[in-house]
Amino acid sequence: MAGLILKLRPHEQLMINGVLVENGDRKTKIRVCTEDAHILRMRDAMRPEDAKTPLTRAYFAAQTAVTGELGAAKAKILIAQSLAEYCSAAGDGFRQRILDHANAGEFYKAMRLMREAPEPVLPGARQPQEQPRHANAVSA
Repeated sequence: MAGLILKLRPHEQLMINGVLVENGDRKTKIRVCTEDAHILRMRDAMRPEDAKTPLTRAYFAAQTAVTGELGAAKAKILIAQSLAEYCSAAGDGFRQRILDHANAGEFYKAMRLMREAPEPVLPGARQPQEQPRHANAVSA
């Protein structure tokens, strides 16, 4: 069986194709069978006032495309413009992968990739940890 499996916490909210849905009192799993459904967990949602950096503006544009508030064509333009301003140690390959997902209309995948960036995207979100340096590591 193909499809996206969502594991929901009690009372967790998500938006499916622009409709807000809330889980009941228990944890549950649901399978989304429609391949092109637009799904946004509300815990992954960004408030407009938090979109202050180029990366967070790109994230917010992708989010509004997922929720249906912004058309795909306009979202792709805003994401490309925001990422053109984005300067990161992740480099051009990182930006290009985000743009590839956005250009394919895969806005949630673009959002997920942006959450892996070295700088925080969502307030209070955990960021990838740096690997600890070992005492016996050789430096160049």
